[in-house]
Amino acid sequence: MAFQLTAGSCERLDNATPSEEDVFNEPHTVQFLSIKKVNTVNASSSAVDRYRIIMSDGIHFIQAMLATQLNSMVQDNTIGKNTVAVIEKLTCNYVQEKRLIIILSLRVLAHSTEKIGEPKQVESPPDQATSVTPNTDTIQTSASPLSNVITKHSKPAEQVTSKDGRPSVYPIEGLSPYQNNWTIKARVTQKSDIKTWSNQRGEGKLFNVTLMDETGEIRATGFNLVVDELYPKLEEGKVYYISKARVNLAKKKFSNLANDYELSLERNTEVVECHETANVPMIKYSFVPLSALQDLAKDSVCDVIGVVKEVSALSEITSKATNRQIPKRELTLVDKSGFSVRLTLWGKQAEQYNAEDSPVIAFKGVKVGDFGGRSLSMFSSSTMHVNPHLEECFALRGWYDSSGAEQSFHAHSSAGGGASTMSFNRAEIRSLDDVKQSGFGLPDKPEYFSTRATIMHIKADNISYPACPTQNCNKKVVEDGGTWRCEKCEKSFEAPEHRYIMSLAVADASGQAWLQGFNEVGVTIFGKTANELIAIKESNSAQYNVLLHKANCNTYNFSCRAKQDTYNENTRIRYGISRIYPLDYKEEAMALRDLLYSSWAR
Repeated sequence: MAFQLTAGSCERLDNATPSEEDVFNEPHTVQFLSIKKVNTVNASSSAVDRYRIIMSDGIHFIQAMLATQLNSMVQDNTIGKNTVAVIEKLTCNYVQEKRLIIILSLRVLAHSTEKIGEPKQVESPPDQATSVTPNTDTIQTSASPLSNVITKHSKPAEQVTSKDGRPSVYPIEGLSPYQNNWTIKARVTQKSDIKTWSNQRGEGKLFNVTLMDETGEIRATGFNLVVDELYPKLEEGKVYYISKARVNLAKKKFSNLANDYELSLERNTEVVECHETANVPMIKYSFVPLSALQDLAKDSVCDVIGVVKEVSALSEITSKATNRQIPKRELTLVDKSGFSVRLTLWGKQAEQYNAEDSPVIAFKGVKVGDFGGRSLSMFSSSTMHVNPHLEECFALRGWYDSSGAEQSFHAHSSAGGGASTMSFNRAEIRSLDDVKQSGFGLPDKPEYFSTRATIMHIKADNISYPACPTQNCNKKVVEDGGTWRCEKCEKSFEAPEHRYIMSLAVADASGQAWLQGFNEVGVTIFGKTANELIAIKESNSAQYNVLLHKANCNTYNFSCRAKQDTYNENTRIRYGISRIYPLDYKEEAMALRDLLYSSWAR
């Protein structure tokens, strides 16, 4: 099938200024001659995947960058060399005095096998000349490569003024501390309550908002006098031109947004409402099915959508930190995956909840907990939208009304006597040396990780302890006149139930570490209960030593928790085993097969 490319598009785009919005908003049918990954870094010097595209209108070609939210189109081969697509939305910026065209939205028409036409370079100024290597489709530039444009070392961008005198719009994705003259056009998708604090340095107040445009999201915070000035102006759901705010590195413990930066609203920050809102998205979601929550680490953040099957009455808990009463309310969500989960609302969100008749609610940025298996909890920065105008909402509504209301659902249950239910995540497996070098567990916040290691040594002394036989007690009992006494249960027993308390030296190719584990770990390693192993130790020490020896040199997948603690005035990081998994060699082989077909291997 032949496709008609939009002749003249490349020349118009190459000559247009950022203020000529019509050129960047109208559709352009083009062909991608080349798609290359370039090396960029973010504020924390971590590698970030960006893709440079050479696009042709059949007569000329130009360079552009793919917005990061479209990276998956390259990674899953939705677009590739010679793909014909309609570019529906672009933007243009100046970074390091270089023009940078960014593709924000596209629609694929076909995967062509041949190049259309004989495109030539658009005539550009000498410092940005481009050339085609003879007999190839590889595009080269004599200017600095685009791979160096979007880095933490970028110079301040020049601000371009539009025809009506208003500064041109800068994308949120391009903001960094190295730009100081910009204006963004963004929607307020979340606005917090005003919070106050009091400490030795004085008193104050603050609020924050989440801002979104079509390239990304960023958090903005105002303090003290700025609260009085800007809090009434910024309304959730409305779009604003915002400028003269300070760009700082994001404090990740206060924000769950995928942005390395945040904005500090200041007394000279300008906020002007914008009534042209057609091209500013309402909110972006990345929904996780409720059945998949068990695969997420504790304290991770996700988006979910579900039908509210049950609503608890409003209750209160007492905060240990402030000794104040905090309102809470629990919702039970269900979805088509056949699972249910409890989600907790706090404060005003709990007090003001009044939705009826099993609404569909979309939640953004909720925290995953392990209470009762898996649970969800709202942050102050989380948002909830009742019966949103989304395809997922309409699908859930139809499913629930037709059959879901009568269905039974699986709850995420705890396993292993209250141990963490974090699952082994092969995609994020870390070496032991990487865990240590990354400072997991510092300074005092538990962090979870997955690793694969081989047991090198098991401490044989104190491999178990005598525990209370009462179900779910597990407290240590003491011998008292031929019986065993549990102070918690206030009962005596003829014999204790031994439980494992393991200390393992494990190693991988990068190094060694000590892991601590409890009863489930010992049962997995020895294939026996602690009672059975202790009975062997007391009756046949030689056989006991053989069992210890056979347990060495076996490899397992571990889900672990790193946490700093202090004992006898010595501070160290302890690595506790949350779960242990014997290797399933078929599963491991399939994972390696899938890796060979992934973008990593290409």
